[in-house]
Order: sequence, then structure tokens, then C-alpha cells
Amino acid sequence: MKGAMFHGPNQPLVIEEIELDSPRDREVLVRTVACGVCHSDLHFVDGLYPHPTPAVLGHEVAGIVEEVGTAVTYLKPGDHVIACLSVFCGFCENCLSGHPNLCLNRASTQRPRGATPRITSGGQPVVQFLEISGYADKILVHENALVKIADEMPLDRAALIGCGVTTGVGAVFNTAKVEAGSTVAIFGVGGVGLAAVQGARLAGARTIIAIDMHESKLALARRLGATHAVDASQSDPVEAVRELTGGGVNYSFEAIGLKTVAAQAFGCLAPGGVATIIGMIPRGQKIEIDGFNLFWGERRLQGSNMGSNRFRIDMPRYVDLYLQGRLNLDDMISRRARLEDVNDAFRAMKAGEVARTVLMFD
Repeated sequence: MKGAMFHGPNQPLVIEEIELDSPRDREVLVRTVACGVCHSDLHFVDGLYPHPTPAVLGHEVAGIVEEVGTAVTYLKPGDHVIACLSVFCGFCENCLSGHPNLCLNRASTQRPRGATPRITSGGQPVVQFLEISGYADKILVHENALVKIADEMPLDRAALIGCGVTTGVGAVFNTAKVEAGSTVAIFGVGGVGLAAVQGARLAGARTIIAIDMHESKLALARRLGATHAVDASQSDPVEAVRELTGGGVNYSFEAIGLKTVAAQAFGCLAPGGVATIIGMIPRGQKIEIDGFNLFWGERRLQGSNMGSNRFRIDMPRYVDLYLQGRLNLDDMISRRARLEDVNDAFRAMKAGEVARTVLMFD
């Protein structure tokens, strides 16, 4: 089988032959049907986050179970599933207190040191990216990296739920807990930002301001629920948001991963407002905010890890919202491509040409 191999930062991925071991105990072998090309992968390709090599990248996966380990009871061959990088042990303090996305014992879901690796190439170990490695014909993962979904859900749309939708909608529902009738600003309307726009619409926000530097993305954000659009290349987005809302928004979201934009998200808050950072700001970078505005107006700045998800609860709900016609995933897919097109998908993402490219597998 084939996988897109990462050999180091600032290098194109290389399609290579890989081998997967047989599933053991609580492991599951899944045939990949679709994998979204997420901006998180690009952070590693561009060297903004370190990662050991060689590795098969990709994590936004939907597919069909082919084989299960001897201790698996949750899934069976033929089940349709979505993978999630928020792999959870199920018994640590965070898991038991309702925060499995912050699991403290993910080592229990991995193979022990010295065991046969899950992925090899030419007999040599390959690092499993985010415990998934989705840019491949098949994935071998712990069962707690998967959620079973309805068979009628199209798997190319389901793949988006594996990361982008769960991150964006979850940040609105779970992390910020946006209230009906509130005002919202979303900085960056790529895949995650567009999901946040839809989350704000579903939450009943009365004003949803999309901010980006690409007119095509702003037009799509309006179609998906934004009430206003601000072109950050033409005006100061903080001043624009304040003018549109008469002083600032109740909730803002940074969905790019830039420290300057995170500061803007905080700067456009009304008193009592909450800014939620969704984007992956490079490690070591510091966000500077006005300390007076932090305490005087009781404004808050917080992070969101994968939409504070409980993915086995959240993802089936998002599937239902899609099947009911209330969550638009069709328009979020800009292109469908093959595994061999992964590097061009990264290029298109950096150029702002797409909301999401989904790689389709035979």
C-alpha cells in the first residue's frame, strides 16, 4: 500500500510503499476512503512544529473498518468510522471528568517501546503522525481513535468532521459556549474558520463577522452563515469589528495560528467578551495583549484544543446535523484529489485558493 512520507521540513511529501502490521488487542485496521488536507499538517511540513521522521502525515480521515484486534468490542468489520487525533485512554482524571481531548495517558493507546511498529517501510520503522497517519491507503489505530457513524453519511464529508469541523464548531459549542443573540467575530475563514461560522449560526448568534484576506473565502463564509465580511487586506479588522458592533463582540475566534491575529481577536472584544484561540500558533511565540483591557473590562483569552471535543458524542451529532441539512459540509470541499496530489493541495492552501481539499482513495 502507499503513503505520503514526510522526510523533513520544507520538503515535498513523497509517495512511498508502506506496510502495516496486523491489529493487536484493541487496534483496528481501517481502509481509508477520504482524508482532508488540514492546515495542521502544513505547520509540520513548513517546520513550524518539529516532528520525527520518516512519518506518514494526515489525520482528517473517514473510512471503513477491515479488521479488528482480539479485544475490540466497539467496532466490527464493515463499520463506517471517522478517526480523531484526540485519542483517549478512558480512565485518567481528564477522561473521567469529561475532557478526553486532554487525556493524560495517551501512552496506553500506543504500542510499548520495543514492540513491532504499526507502520514500516522497507523493514524500517515509520513514525505514526498524531497516532493516525491518514495519507495512506489504510490506517492502523487504537479503537479509541475512532467513532462509528451512520452508513448513509458520505465519507468525503465525514472526513471534514474528523478535524476541521470538530475543531471549529466545537470551539463555539464546547469551549466558548456561544449564547443565542450574541455577537461573534471569526478571524480566518479556511476550513476551521468556516466551521466556526456555521457553529455560531447554529448557536443562534445574531451577528457573525467573518474576517479574511481572500474575497472568495469571505463570499463562502457569507453563504455558510456570516452576516458581515471584513477584508483584512483593505482595513484594520479590529476597528471594522468595533464599528460594525458599536464597541466590540461578545465572542471572537482566531482560526489561523498567527500571534498578531490572536492579539486582534482579543482587541475587538466588548467588555466581558471572550477570545478563543483555535489556530496553532508556532511554539515559543508570545501573544501580547493590553493588560488594562484584560482586567478592567473582564475580557478573557483562552485556548481550544480540537474544539474541547468528546468526539464520540460530538461527531455523531455533527453527522446528524449534516443529514438534516443544518450543517453545510458540501460547500466546504473546494476540491477532491488523489493521494499523489497532496503537495499541490498544500500549495493551494497556502495560496488561499481552497477551503478544503479532500484526498479520495480507491
